[in-house]
Amino acid sequence: MLLEPRPFSDVKPTRGGPKIKEVRALVSRADGYGASDVHDTPETHWILGQTAADGSWDHEKTHPPITNPMSRFPKYSGSRKSWGVANVPSVIVEIEDENGLVGIGLSTGGEAAAFLIERHLALFVEGQTASDRSHIWDQMFRASIHYGRKGLALHAISAIDLALWDLYGKTLNEPVYNLMGGRTKERIPVYATTSRPDLAKDLGFHGAKIPLPYGPSAGHAGMKSNVAFIEGWRKTVGPDFPLMLDCYMALDVEYTADLAQRLKPYDLTWIEEPLMPDDYAGHAKLGRRFESMSGCATFATGEHEYTQFGYQQLIDAGVQLLQPDVMWMGGPTEFSKIVALASAQSVALVPHGCGVYGYYMAMAYDHIRLAEFMMMSERGDQIEANFGKMFQNEPLPEQGYIELPTTPGFGLELNRTEINLIRPYDRRGIR
Repeated sequence: MLLEPRPFSDVKPTRGGPKIKEVRALVSRADGYGASDVHDTPETHWILGQTAADGSWDHEKTHPPITNPMSRFPKYSGSRKSWGVANVPSVIVEIEDENGLVGIGLSTGGEAAAFLIERHLALFVEGQTASDRSHIWDQMFRASIHYGRKGLALHAISAIDLALWDLYGKTLNEPVYNLMGGRTKERIPVYATTSRPDLAKDLGFHGAKIPLPYGPSAGHAGMKSNVAFIEGWRKTVGPDFPLMLDCYMALDVEYTADLAQRLKPYDLTWIEEPLMPDDYAGHAKLGRRFESMSGCATFATGEHEYTQFGYQQLIDAGVQLLQPDVMWMGGPTEFSKIVALASAQSVALVPHGCGVYGYYMAMAYDHIRLAEFMMMSERGDQIEANFGKMFQNEPLPEQGYIELPTTPGFGLELNRTEINLIRPYDRRGIR
């Protein structure tokens, strides 16, 4: 017989700890990358996949196409900007305690996420202490379940959770990785996501991930071009430099299995996110196909998954490498549970994107052996800050490694003079 349930007592703010005075959700009104989404760049940037009119590219003003979930629709098959991928910008959360310390968190969501944060989720944060992050997280998740579980609501929760960890680190005068158990590495090896793996190799990165140019809607000719594309890059970078392939939710089970088989001679490290994230049945079928193909690349996915429950479904489906994004999937509080799931079940984990936040996760967990660096220069030829103008002091890689500071929290300062922050749902005076 199960133990009789006992009612929970309310968790009161930690005695002697500074209470949280205010949660602020901000958006930027600045021009230029860094104020918005990673795709909010000129059409001539490699990340938008804009070719010349004849489908060619020169890696200068035109670039290889990038297949994506909208490629099947002719109207949206060109630049990724055509379907509004950058129309929902960043949301910045500031959490201030009664001593004046401020924690900063960031996610995607813009004014929509700001509304959820200011008008609902702040209810579970203000008056609490930053030490009680798990309790706050659980209340936010449960209270938003009728409109949340995934997507925008989890982005909002992630931004708050990141800000709470940042604030608590500042409270204790410790970097976040020390709050999570301390360092597991001296420095973090990173690979480059880019259109130019040859330049990434020259810059010392530990591998390069390139976007797949064509999806099923391009037919047999597209498949042949995909194979030729990967073959060309393998010849350029040589046999020993790790290459990974990002399929960005554009494929189906049969196409992915066929592609993986054709690409075996080119020794890809992993094939990433081929299916739409909610196609768990498809993931299970594809997991079995990958398992049956000896010498095939690793099956990787998870950047658009949320919470421990979603990642367990991916593990059950046979995904071999999880790629949680700590800015989206629930924040560091939930991220720690996903690392535990992956480690206990012998599934690899490499954080997706998320810049400096992902590096702090990699530093704290021995199970994470590699992190991602997004090449945000227009031609993929220079190392530039992942968040553009957002922060004053974002750490950057040197010869394929990121070294993190010992400054409290995440060690970030907003570049307020550049990003023109506004608070669209300011609650002062309406309480």
